[in-house]
Amino acid sequence: MLGDVNHTPRWLDSTEMRIWLAYLEATGRVGQRLEASLKATGAMSLEDYEVLVHLSEADGGRLRMTELSNRLLHSQSRLSQRVDRLVARDLVRREKCPDDRRGTFAVITDHGFDTIRSLAPRHVADVRELLIDQIEPHEREILADVLERIARSAREGDAAVHQ
Repeated sequence: MLGDVNHTPRWLDSTEMRIWLAYLEATGRVGQRLEASLKATGAMSLEDYEVLVHLSEADGGRLRMTELSNRLLHSQSRLSQRVDRLVARDLVRREKCPDDRRGTFAVITDHGFDTIRSLAPRHVADVRELLIDQIEPHEREILADVLERIARSAREGDAAVHQ
């Protein structure tokens, strides 16, 4: 169980503490730099960009709002507000789900596709500079495996909590 205080904690040793602190700083600083770079273009926030990325990669450019919420780790209300702002900018539209009257899809528009295409080269260059190029080629597969394992474990823990 996450954060089980009924057991004696396994304190972090010096290397484990380095990992934890470096993770916190790296994710925070990389996220800040990516956010600043996107906003400098006057285009959008990193969170808006993430919505467009997920939609642009999905079959038909569409995802159910619940699926998009799960992918982005946003509450339904937070995602709904974000999608409303993207709809107002003609980057996304909402569509009712034909086989579930309560379901709604978020669908990327042609303008949304054009926007992501125009922003992607700079964003990818930033990701490469801030993240990928900092990882030696022989470390990349290992790091990808480790991060995927961490994400999978957290995802499974989320699923167990929400059952």
